[in-house]
Amino acid sequence: MAEVLNIWSGWPRIVEIAGNAFLFYALIIVMVRMVGKRTTSELNNFDWIINVMIGSLAASGVLLRNVATADAIAAIVVLAACQYITTKLVQRSRTIANIVKAEPTLLTHKGEYLRDAMLRTRISEEEIKTALRQNGITHNADANWVVLETNGQLSVIPRQDVAWAEAEALSDVHAPKELKG
Repeated sequence: MAEVLNIWSGWPRIVEIAGNAFLFYALIIVMVRMVGKRTTSELNNFDWIINVMIGSLAASGVLLRNVATADAIAAIVVLAACQYITTKLVQRSRTIANIVKAEPTLLTHKGEYLRDAMLRTRISEEEIKTALRQNGITHNADANWVVLETNGQLSVIPRQDVAWAEAEALSDVHAPKELKG
């Protein structure tokens, strides 16, 4: 049986969709203001997943007839509350932080690629070279370290006369044991 092309659903459905779209738009603005800037900043994996889920729920609540608006709103509010509570727990507990958040990973050391870390994180030489170029570095050896951050960005620390153990800002970065000494 051929499907019927559904181009027009009628004014009542259009008004319902428009009303739901406005309602979810307002809800998401309120939610972002309550939960904080973290919701729209550079996202780590956890935040990205929550935002995708909320977007999907909002779209379902706007367009799908079999998803009640109140059901989608309830799910969004619960997800926002879960995100808020989880981020508070992450701030207070290292154990929970280790469970929820990925740790930054060292990808190069003094111009040398750390192949095991690159394989584990699926980052290529080309991606590292791109990050170096974006930071004005033309030779691998001109960077002390390249770190894959929890939000997926590559941080480049330019060459300086400092040992790994002395680099305080790198204390939470996953690195080979021989560097941590």
